[in-house]
Amino acid sequence: MNGGILIILVLVLGVMYVVMIRPQRQRQAEQQRTIDTADVGDDVMTTGGIYGTIVESEGDDVVVEIAKGVNVHMTRRAIAGVLPPEEDEETDLDEDDPDSGEADEGSVTDQEEAVRSTAGDAVSGDGHR
Repeated sequence: MNGGILIILVLVLGVMYVVMIRPQRQRQAEQQRTIDTADVGDDVMTTGGIYGTIVESEGDDVVVEIAKGVNVHMTRRAIAGVLPPEEDEETDLDEDDPDSGEADEGSVTDQEEAVRSTAGDAVSGDGHR
């Protein structure tokens, strides 16, 4: 009996390793490789949630520009991830068509109408809620 329980316990632990632990270690290794290969010009996100671009890289130290003229010195460990290169997104608005993007000044959008009606419902005619 005890031998059967031991075999089941070993099998369960083996399945847990294959299903949970091993994939997590692989993701961590891939993340570390990505951070280690980050170089000048790459867009990154720091562990603090700040986005920036690497402007200098020397060993474990990097300088990240978070705004024009604002550089932050940090270690590579402070990089949470390297962002994929931005691609030019095609907008739904046609630049040649002046009526495509913005409503006329006199027209009211559905969102503005909803805000007006909600504000009108919240305050009665005598100014009380």
